Amino acid sequence: METEETYQERYTRAKARVEEIRDFYSHLLIYIFVNIGIASLNYYQNEWETAWFLFTLGGWGIGLVSHALGTFGANPFTGKDWEERKIQELIKKEKNTN
Repeated sequence: METEETYQERYTRAKARVEEIRDFYSHLLIYIFVNIGIASLNYYQNEWETAWFLFTLGGWGIGLVSHALGTFGANPFTGKDWEERKIQELIKKEKNTN
């Protein structure tokens, strides 16, 4: 028999979710400030003659988009629905082996 979820369990899960969202926004702010610095350095070095800062902007941007998809549940491979299905699958499997 499954027991009703306790307040502590809901609180722990909500706290983990808030930390995950906070980590994403920290990543976003670091991305913005570092890339502003890199773009400024690129400009002062050669006045856009060679826009090499776009490589870091794009490469890191791919990672940031991936982080956003994972954080906000749009990633079908590691989203929240997948996690919940996998947890239930493992609980069921463990229950059947006992």
